[in-house]
Amino acid sequence: MTVKLEDRPIEQVKEEVIDVLIHNYSHGIISNAAFERRLDAVIATSSHQEMMDQIEDLGPAPDDTLKQQKEQQFQVNYSKTPAEEQETMVNILGETDRSGIWTVPKEIKLFTLLGGSTLDFTNALFTGPNVKVQVISILGSDKIYVPENVNVVSKAFCILGSAKNKAPSVASKHAPTITIEGVVLLSELSVKIKTTMKENFVAFANKMKAMFDSNPKM
Repeated sequence: MTVKLEDRPIEQVKEEVIDVLIHNYSHGIISNAAFERRLDAVIATSSHQEMMDQIEDLGPAPDDTLKQQKEQQFQVNYSKTPAEEQETMVNILGETDRSGIWTVPKEIKLFTLLGGSTLDFTNALFTGPNVKVQVISILGSDKIYVPENVNVVSKAFCILGSAKNKAPSVASKHAPTITIEGVVLLSELSVKIKTTMKENFVAFANKMKAMFDSNPKM
């Protein structure tokens, strides 16, 4: 029995359509301009049919090589060695930057006074399903960057300050959850994704194209 297109989960349809676009672009069937134009249309729409319209003239679904590479590219990174239970970051009249490849503890205490901090989880190695970030920020500026494949819950309490969470919590239920708590006093706390969905897919598509160009028989 075939399920009607409009009755299928829209995120599943979107993923399948984007896979087909990446497959055809990486094999040189459509140009970079066409790939990005169609990708923009798929990301922007909430219509099943409008998504499918972007691949109606293209070839079959991607092969196993692309699916395997995609799984490796977008999966959450986990550390094989345990991290510290807790880590404290203190910024008084100064700034700290935790980014790149680093191992995430179960709890991070972030204290900022007349300073700033950057906490970047984009390439971090997680050690468990739950991470707590306890923030106390006074007359400061704190930035937290997260990858798209984690869940984010923001519970920070603001007093004459600003706490903006622009990171969508739409990741898999099996993905790590970062819970942000604490007090923001006359400060600014921002939580957002460092790279957009489109940027991630374009970078992956270019990687696949380079791989297929160097190995034309794949």
